[in-house]
Amino acid sequence: MSTPAPRGSPAPRDARVALVTGGTRGFGRGIALRLAADGADCAITYRTRGELAKTVVAEIEALGRRGLAVPLALEEPAQVPGAVAKVVETFGRIDVLVANAAATAFRPIVEQKPHNVEKTLAISVHSFISAVQEAAPHMADGGRIVVVSGIDSHQAMAGHGVLGAAKAAMESLVRVLALELGPRGITVNAVSPGLVDTESSRIYIERGLGQPWDAAAARMIAATPVRRLGTIDDVASLVAYLASPAAGFLTGQTILLDGGLTMVSPLQRLVDAP
Repeated sequence: MSTPAPRGSPAPRDARVALVTGGTRGFGRGIALRLAADGADCAITYRTRGELAKTVVAEIEALGRRGLAVPLALEEPAQVPGAVAKVVETFGRIDVLVANAAATAFRPIVEQKPHNVEKTLAISVHSFISAVQEAAPHMADGGRIVVVSGIDSHQAMAGHGVLGAAKAAMESLVRVLALELGPRGITVNAVSPGLVDTESSRIYIERGLGQPWDAAAARMIAATPVRRLGTIDDVASLVAYLASPAAGFLTGQTILLDGGLTMVSPLQRLVDAP
């Protein structure tokens, strides 16, 4: 006779189904592959990169799990119910929802156009709410919801004003959803990565800030207590933990994953400076 899973634990490993938004590259791809390696069938969404999405599905299947790519323009929240329904139709359930996708126009607030503001909020806030509303009814007790946030939610960054506001709103939603869904054992948390070596980070440093990547990265490494940049694997590993049975008592939190960079006082950097 099998022992029932403790309350707050997701469905058995071989039955878990994950949905990751924006899964064709960067964090989304890394998270999807890690969840698949941990035993989850995995659906990803994509907007325009259909060929890349097929490649990620093939990588998921090479890990012995089922994969699915679902087209979804998150700036149109009305598309979310259909996308979630496709995942449920294919796999029968959703156990893990990872809200990863984000986009914005990196401009000063005073230069932002109304449609750029609306698009940013639609992707990160409106579509996230819709995804939770659609996915939660198909989650067994003990499901997991994870948001990929960013340090622009609590630190001012040039050109990141609208995206930072959207991420801050998501972190607020994490807390409320944790309260509302907690009685079902569904946990809701966010991961807030610091500087991670990704294509997007390189574009921001080089084009947005006009800094050579190698020199900028060296300065950031020197200021970071663990003396390295973050990696996609670091982020994927934390998301995988939050999506696991082991994290059943952790909810409503935004976990800062930055190697200790933002805890260090600017005065300490005077001591550490060469």
